[in-house]
Amino acid sequence: MNSEELIIKTANETLEIEIQTLNLLKESINQDFIHTVSEIYECKGRLVVTGIGKSAIIAKKIVATLNSTGTPALFMHAADAIHGDLGMIQTGDMVLCLSKSGETAEIKVLIPLLKNINIPIIGMVGKANSFLGRQADFLLLTPVSKEADPNNLAPTASTTAQVAMGDALATALLALRGFTPNDFALFHPGGALGKQLYLRVRDIYPQNQKPEVTEEEDIRNTLLEMTSKCLGATAVLDLQQRLQGIITDGDLRRTLEKGIDLSPLKAKDIMSSNPKTIHKDTLAVKALHLMRKHSITQLIVVDQPHEYLGIIHLHDLIREGLV
Repeated sequence: MNSEELIIKTANETLEIEIQTLNLLKESINQDFIHTVSEIYECKGRLVVTGIGKSAIIAKKIVATLNSTGTPALFMHAADAIHGDLGMIQTGDMVLCLSKSGETAEIKVLIPLLKNINIPIIGMVGKANSFLGRQADFLLLTPVSKEADPNNLAPTASTTAQVAMGDALATALLALRGFTPNDFALFHPGGALGKQLYLRVRDIYPQNQKPEVTEEEDIRNTLLEMTSKCLGATAVLDLQQRLQGIITDGDLRRTLEKGIDLSPLKAKDIMSSNPKTIHKDTLAVKALHLMRKHSITQLIVVDQPHEYLGIIHLHDLIREGLV
């Protein structure tokens, strides 16, 4: 077997083992899981998530997912907990403890300390009859028949099971809370995901200049308006300031390609009637979808159907991180 064949074979075997692990994990979505989710949902405090080694890394990921979906959570390293960090736990909190074996030394020290202060313990563990499994008040089983690495040593399938169980926990809680896209945006105001849920066209287009010409404007002044306003387009209005069309760089190029003399032409002669428009209150991400659908780079912003407000450009959406 050459190196390429070895790479493909090992990768496929890894994925197959992890798929089998996830299929096995479905059996853990049972009454214990329901009971655990219900208790967390009713909890008046925070969910403190802890672990050691690779489980600690997964615990941090679970905390991030919980916080972003409406369940207050914080991370506590199991080793640090017994050296002072236990003080971060308050009355009313619950602790979710992650461990593949449920037998690590730090876990065995931590569990009695939690019980001494009457903190409910959720064990996310591979074996129900482990120390953690027996001591936990609530059990989330993440059984693994074997790790995915060829030596059956490196945490691979077991950490996949932990991540997946954490996601199942977070999404079940999300569903119970009736967590909406608007709620999600509140927790992600600075990221691209959040912007997709709250940023609107009205937040963007006023930053641009507002190119406009009348239907009777000559081509020279129309070109000057397009270039000076730096958007590669201009709206065309009638004498009552109602939107009639748009002229883009593409319209000018197509006219030139036809060999037409531009000097006698007016704006109305080369404009595109019925331009693509978008309401100022529309989500900005919908402007992006519309541009992609029609293979264009700008949209006319309106309030009423013919009330021209400005132009939103693809570059604006790129700048906002939506592309």
